[in-house]
Amino acid sequence: MDPEDNKLIVSAKKAAIDVLLHNAHGTIANLPRTAGWGYPEPYTRDLLISVLGIATTGNKQLIQSVKNVLQTLATNQSELGQIPSLVHDKTNLGSSDTTPLFLIAVGIFRTLLDEPHFLDVAVEKALLWMDNQCPTNHFLIAQQPTSDWRDEQWVLGYGLFVNTLTYSGLKFLKKEATAKNLGDAIGRLTYASDKSHNCPHEGLAINDQPYFALWSYKVYSSDRFDLLGNSLSILSGLASMEKSKAMVKWIENECAAMDRKKDLVLDLTPNFFPFIQPEDADWLPRYYDFNRPGDYHNGGIWPFISGFYIAALIAAKEYDLAEKKLLALTNLIKKGRNKTLEFSFNEWYKAQTGEPMGQDWQTWSASNYLYAATCVQERSTPFFDTIRLNSHRQPM
Repeated sequence: MDPEDNKLIVSAKKAAIDVLLHNAHGTIANLPRTAGWGYPEPYTRDLLISVLGIATTGNKQLIQSVKNVLQTLATNQSELGQIPSLVHDKTNLGSSDTTPLFLIAVGIFRTLLDEPHFLDVAVEKALLWMDNQCPTNHFLIAQQPTSDWRDEQWVLGYGLFVNTLTYSGLKFLKKEATAKNLGDAIGRLTYASDKSHNCPHEGLAINDQPYFALWSYKVYSSDRFDLLGNSLSILSGLASMEKSKAMVKWIENECAAMDRKKDLVLDLTPNFFPFIQPEDADWLPRYYDFNRPGDYHNGGIWPFISGFYIAALIAAKEYDLAEKKLLALTNLIKKGRNKTLEFSFNEWYKAQTGEPMGQDWQTWSASNYLYAATCVQERSTPFFDTIRLNSHRQPM
């Protein structure tokens, strides 16, 4: 990377920390806000996803802010162990991803604070909650549709994102036996790609594809590509190095094809593809208003997910490609709705135009940029390195 590019990245990292410091104290119970102007609420998933980037900064104010979030969540945890969707509101329940994100965040903070029993009681309750999300007692976690971060896209049954989160959380908390059981379950083929049903229970692997399915449930599944869940599969060690490299090659080939068809104008990967089209069986009428092809959850480009993918590239030892993607992300986050900002850290961008479509100064956009930049500069994936190297997974 040349000196001018390095200088740009240093400026972007400084701007990201400024965004996080600005958002660290919001208007509700002195908790962080989700974005600089929009989203004043302390959304749990956004703030917990932001733990990775904040943990790499060493900034005491930001770290204390996250610690306050985790302690507040533990106080507001439901009697059965579920973590609420809003940090301050114990009645706002229903998310499938907030509880496994809590497990990941606490696991990271135990290492960061050197407190191996940090929030022990809340963790045990959360682990019990996750155990009870398995309807078959064969380890895969099931979810209700639109209950994870995709509030406008239906993920049915065993979703990849929620299961890779849970696997990662178990590894961070050193629950090795349970993690192995879940990893083995994820690595089984979906029934849709295993017509002979060689295993009595379906999984999330796809026959003849290098990535994991978006979701699977009994004889149904979706083999559309989920960048977030699959990036986590690489980072956590669920995907072997061989599978990870094959997945990266497949992703880049697919993006090149989308570029040729004018479905993608940026050198960054959509969060989801192929896009769901109005003529497809999984299209829903509401998508006309909220989830058109290349928009939002139906193929929008989300900087926080790009950060995970860049980190996954480092885990796959694709260092040159990771540098290239980081530079593309750095140039993208300069674009926002507020034209006076040097770096906007917008929420998401339209795939076909590269135009910003969400809120500027988004907490998880800024935080995961910091995490991605750290991974590229250190050629390591802080926190994930340990669980990946300690993984005893068989190649998948």
